[in-house]
Amino acid sequence: MDPEIIDDGAATPDPVELEAGRKLFAAETTFLLGVKSLSQIPTGDMPEVAFAGRSNVGKSSLLNALTNRKNIARTSNTPGRTREVNFFSVGDRLMLADLPGYGFARAPKSEVAGWTNLIEQYLRGRVTLRRCCLLIDSRHGIKESDRTAMALMDQAAQSYQLVLTKCDKISASALSALKEKTHAELKTHTAAYPTIYETSSKDGDGINVLRASLASLALPAGSSQDDTNPSN
Repeated sequence: MDPEIIDDGAATPDPVELEAGRKLFAAETTFLLGVKSLSQIPTGDMPEVAFAGRSNVGKSSLLNALTNRKNIARTSNTPGRTREVNFFSVGDRLMLADLPGYGFARAPKSEVAGWTNLIEQYLRGRVTLRRCCLLIDSRHGIKESDRTAMALMDQAAQSYQLVLTKCDKISASALSALKEKTHAELKTHTAAYPTIYETSSKDGDGINVLRASLASLALPAGSSQDDTNPSN
């Protein structure tokens, strides 16, 4: 599977952009904290990218692949395992927020309602949030719970982009058909970023392209200790 993107005329990142993405995510990624209320969310001026999606869509696996770590975010086969908004700092240049999965959770309804309310408040009121990556399982495509999330971000005027996960688990023809169908639906959503990314956390396909996209949102390299990190 090629790390292809679909866009209205947008080109695949050039070598300079790909290298910027590699360098950013080669820097140290630090877990900051997990929060269950809006008052606990960290403050600051660092640009932020959130990761949202249905339970068990592969958010933790994608975060691990992006950051070149095995367990920066915990993975589980049990839907609904992430019960907080978990924040990570990438090289002191970009904040990542791992949101609780929606659509299913083995937890009391009152607790699920609490997560949902927290996510809604976060998406509506987070000034530093530059973009939300909405993950879609390529085996299933967009579900009603995803459409609810997309409508919420449209209403909040929160920019988001779709990231197809587990693309290694379907055939090339099925993936092509899914991308065409998804792109057509995406055009009806006002806050949606026009690019659709296809990824496989298992094989690493598409990860470098997504890194390049996220690096374009980060603070400049000279604004942190990133340039002096010997691993770069």
